[in-house]
Amino acid sequence: MGTFAATDAPFVEGVHVGFVAEFDSPAGLGYIDSANGNRYFFHCIAIADGSREIAVGQKVLFEIVMRFNKSEAWNIQKND
Repeated sequence: MGTFAATDAPFVEGVHVGFVAEFDSPAGLGYIDSANGNRYFFHCIAIADGSREIAVGQKVLFEIVMRFNKSEAWNIQKND
């Protein structure tokens, strides 16, 4: 199992598929709905290309990290 460097939080194994359901650009906060029906919070620093911007509706690949006893999306990559 890998770790998330900023917090040493463990990753949940595997890459997940989903889409950006909500994103508040000024706050940098959003949610991804996964193909398995779960919703995951994310912060813009989790966007892999470093842009800190992503469109609502964008299909994505992502990993899940446990932070503060909650699952969050991490390493978010566009999946066109």
